[in-house]
Amino acid sequence: METTAVLNLLIHGNQLKRSVRNGWVQRGVPNAENVAAHSYGVVFIALTLAQIIEVVVDLEKVLIMAALHDLPEGLTTDIPTPAWRYLPTGIKTEVERGAMQEIMSEVSFAPKMFAVWEELHVSETAESLLVHDADKLDMFIQAHMYAQQTGNRQLEEFWTIPYKFHYPQAQAIYNLLRAQQV
Repeated sequence: METTAVLNLLIHGNQLKRSVRNGWVQRGVPNAENVAAHSYGVVFIALTLAQIIEVVVDLEKVLIMAALHDLPEGLTTDIPTPAWRYLPTGIKTEVERGAMQEIMSEVSFAPKMFAVWEELHVSETAESLLVHDADKLDMFIQAHMYAQQTGNRQLEEFWTIPYKFHYPQAQAIYNLLRAQQV
């Protein structure tokens, strides 16, 4: 029985509750959400989008991708997007792949989970594109909520350049949210 290995995996997942989303901290947001809260947002948005898009998706795969998408940050921490531009191209995925391999190394179901995580990073399937849309939509919704709650002017940068989503339903939600920023 692999109880110890499963417990270790769960402890890695639990670490996300204590891993702050540093991009919000950089922008002066007090009490910024943690990675686990963001991951829940992505899961919930992906679940919702899967109900309204016109493409049929494998919901199990979508939910696995959404739940695992930031799991490596339990080891790597959340490195905000502005920091990655100073690092070599592709290094983020490479570093996160190594962390994911370490986190999943001892569980028997690792190959399935790792394959789904890799599919997300290839970004070619309907499921991966949906989760990418959910990930960005959660960020924009969070920026909107923080701006409303705090009046933080640094969050206006999220609305200066329109974002292009893969699915028109996600785009419509974003467009409605963006229109509320003016």
